[in-house]
Amino acid sequence: MFDPDEIRGMLISAAQQRMALTYSEVLHALGHRFTRPLMRQLCKVLDAIDEDGRAAGEPGLAVLVVRQSDGLPGQGWFVARSGSHADLPLDWEGTEARRYVEARQGEAFDYWATR
Repeated sequence: MFDPDEIRGMLISAAQQRMALTYSEVLHALGHRFTRPLMRQLCKVLDAIDEDGRAAGEPGLAVLVVRQSDGLPGQGWFVARSGSHADLPLDWEGTEARRYVEARQGEAFDYWATR
């Protein structure tokens, strides 16, 4: 349903502009309104984009897609990374989660700023 290349391009552009996008903004840009089922489908594509990027030595891009309410990725983003990132915070909300997310976003911003 979603074109991973289109979403990846959108996220690279956001990284180059040093900005995050909300789930609603991404879905709207793809021609959809926000619904939970569409958000779950989008999250699967975001995870696949990150897997491919990790294999290519790139920082994650899915961290740039956040909830409008608090500017953090959803719980699923944290859960999907729980087995492969030793420094992942124990909670997906709060100060520790925010610091972790901002650091990962900074990695994406810095990486894509020069490309």
